[in-house]
Amino acid sequence: MLRIPTSTATYTVQQGDTLLTISDRFQVPVDEVKELNQLQSNLIYVGQHLDIPSTRNRMTRIDYTVKSGDSLYQIANNYKTTAKSIMTLNNLSSDALTIGQTLKIPVYSEAVVKSDRANVRTGPGKGYNVITQVKAGAKFFVEGIRENWFKVKLYDGTNGWISDSVVTFNAYGDDQPVSRIIGYYTLEEGPSLPSSYKSFVSNRPELSQLALFLFRISESNPTTIEKFGKFSDREIEKLVQLAHDQNIKVMPVVHNLLYKKGDTEPSKKVVQTLVSSEENRRAFALNLVKLIEKYNFDGVDIDIEDVYIEDSEKLSLLYKAIGEELHKKGYFFSASVPSRASDEPVNPFSDPFDYAEIGKHVDQFIVMLYNEFGWPGSPAGPAVTAGWMEKVMTYAKTRIPPEKLVSAISVFGFDFNLDEDKSTYVTYDMAMKLKKKYKAEVQFNEERKTPFFTYEDEEGNKHEVWFENEQSIEAKTRLADELGVQGVALWRLGMEDPAIWSMFKENIVIDRTQ
Repeated sequence: MLRIPTSTATYTVQQGDTLLTISDRFQVPVDEVKELNQLQSNLIYVGQHLDIPSTRNRMTRIDYTVKSGDSLYQIANNYKTTAKSIMTLNNLSSDALTIGQTLKIPVYSEAVVKSDRANVRTGPGKGYNVITQVKAGAKFFVEGIRENWFKVKLYDGTNGWISDSVVTFNAYGDDQPVSRIIGYYTLEEGPSLPSSYKSFVSNRPELSQLALFLFRISESNPTTIEKFGKFSDREIEKLVQLAHDQNIKVMPVVHNLLYKKGDTEPSKKVVQTLVSSEENRRAFALNLVKLIEKYNFDGVDIDIEDVYIEDSEKLSLLYKAIGEELHKKGYFFSASVPSRASDEPVNPFSDPFDYAEIGKHVDQFIVMLYNEFGWPGSPAGPAVTAGWMEKVMTYAKTRIPPEKLVSAISVFGFDFNLDEDKSTYVTYDMAMKLKKKYKAEVQFNEERKTPFFTYEDEEGNKHEVWFENEQSIEAKTRLADELGVQGVALWRLGMEDPAIWSMFKENIVIDRTQ
């Protein structure tokens, strides 16, 4: 996908940094950094603030004026798109151009399967071997075209070819965000917290990735991985097939949570043992590879959340070991990481996570934003406000290339009992039932980009309910795009406003480049 610098982030030079290492980290040319900061040489010093050219998930609008000697194919090549994409976006019936003609340059092109089943092959023709078979509705990012065949990106990061006779071709300008949409998947958590299965199966065309919160680091032997919850291997195989049928990348989420209700010490001790030696770290990484290969996953997402601050450096080495082992095999490495807004040690929960170090080793860095409100003793408010999202992601971009960044946002909310100073978890459905029961009026907080309502219960206690709906999820998805990060991860499928899926279908282009 075409990426063009559109803004800047500020980076503070650290010990051992050079212009080359900084440029490599943020994937921008050294000359651009020098020019932006008006540097006369490559000399930099610790503590120096450098503006870093930022890149967008998609480009800002480009209208190209045709010049003498231009051809459609030359223009397409210059902008890393295809002639067909330009023709489709501009409603051209031929490739003939006129001097002075204005062309809109596409930012994303896709092929959507329209037949019941379609083969993806190793080359542009029916004589090539079939790599995989997908079903109606599967979406592909189109990288190139040869005659009547599209070169497309597959769920595992490789390329394949699909015939134009079985797909609908679309080209998009900059009027819609191109966003990666990741769905976290869980088992049923109780009568009012259903599993994610129905939501996933019903809404696959609007997802880029599926992250299965179904595996945990073993407490008895932290170099190994155990199932989290009761399910069979066959059930996992079915989920993988359902995802791959729609060209969706699928990963297990491997975490260190919920060993003992209300106690984070076991979680911290598990990580302490795991990261304590290179032998342990490497053994765990190799066991992740075995997990991926057992179920035909496309990679893994590591969700480590409770860590002793003294284990911070060794934790970064764990991500390094995992990255090395996964990348040897060509597997995708994602990390879900607690949110922080600066390098300053202000929160023991997020302080152990060195964004810059972890970011070096992963393909995708998901920032878990949903801890702003709702913790014990918290004032009333949304799990994620637009302001917090902007603050955290702006900081994250100074440490990690935005091409790797995803904002994890909530689809759930909280019912705050203001008089008893406590809160309870609410899904969208639960919130709507409370609204109906107490005849409450929903308002939308424009600053926080989140809806809420108030009510008084039978005991006279005043309540404030903050939740998420179609309007708030669209606002935060658009904010992620404006901030130049890749999209949003939704915690979790099955708790959302069902209307978000029609919103994604109509207003967001689902990114299938990763």
